[in-house]
Amino acid sequence: MTGRGEPPEGPPENTSGGEDEYRSLVFDESFVRAARLQEFSAVERMGDHARAVRSLPGGRSVRRHRSRAGIALVLLIALAFAAAVYMGFRNPYPAPVGRRAEPLRTDVVPLAPRGPVPGAAAEALLADGPAAGHRTGAAGINFPAVRRTKNFSDGQVTIALATVKDYLVNSSLDPDVLTGGVVRPVGRLLDPDQTAQFDRSMDSPADDGEHSATGWLVRFDPAAVELADPDIRVSGTLSYAEAGSDTLEVVSDHTFTYALRPAAQGPHRTDGASLFTVRRVLHFLLDREDIRLHRLEVRTAYVQAGPLSCSARTERALSPLLAGERADTRGPTGTDPYATGVPRAGLCGALAVSSPTPARQGP
Repeated sequence: MTGRGEPPEGPPENTSGGEDEYRSLVFDESFVRAARLQEFSAVERMGDHARAVRSLPGGRSVRRHRSRAGIALVLLIALAFAAAVYMGFRNPYPAPVGRRAEPLRTDVVPLAPRGPVPGAAAEALLADGPAAGHRTGAAGINFPAVRRTKNFSDGQVTIALATVKDYLVNSSLDPDVLTGGVVRPVGRLLDPDQTAQFDRSMDSPADDGEHSATGWLVRFDPAAVELADPDIRVSGTLSYAEAGSDTLEVVSDHTFTYALRPAAQGPHRTDGASLFTVRRVLHFLLDREDIRLHRLEVRTAYVQAGPLSCSARTERALSPLLAGERADTRGPTGTDPYATGVPRAGLCGALAVSSPTPARQGP
């Protein structure tokens, strides 16, 4: 066939020959016969469960390639996870061994006056007494020269000292703690391992060397005394040293001088005040976690307080002798050597210096 053929029934009617734009779309018989569909027979389709339509060449190899790539990806992820777990077990920087805080050990020693307690106006007592040269409030708690240690930076040492100062301020100078029965400002600074001991000391204090409330903080009976002057005089020192490669020890030694008066005296009476002195020597331990979280462990507390009677109970609150009062003649309470628990010895000291004696006026 060398040219375009005509249909068997002749050219269609109403055509204009080469002018018909659709003439090129008419297929001749030879083209139609050649365009046969190739389909598997029923037998061919049943044999070996062959597909009714032939797959494109190379389709099986493509699927096989994708399957191998997926398996390789899964294996790669598994190897990466196994390597991460292995490196975790083989960490060259072992986690520090956790250190549990030990219970606080306390000693509270009453200081008994040798005569009647002098009384005067609070301002005069503070200006002329033994605490006249001491600073007021938190200004009396000063840092030593801060230098880095072998295992702690100067920044860590500064934070440790600041935490100790906060504890001293909250437990010795806060009026709500001194006479209001508030304890949270002190308890929130403690290591969690000491929280239970602290709570028991506040709720059920005991003179057993471990659960004395006055070992943790300074507290007066609000029904008996009140502050005659809000300015509390403070003098003392802070020192620090390493107690191990992961622990810093801070020692505070401060004397706090309070001007007190009877609670029922009334706010306008100023001539019945007397001085009360508390010396607190506290040992603190702070590890790296404590420094980071601004908390501490109070390891030991040695407290001297007066004027008090030797027989005064000091585990719940301090009961100061006020202006004009004398210490009773009873000595320290006895100690039973057959008793179980922490041994306690009855301790009492003599208060050598208390309030200044008011100058006599007139002949």
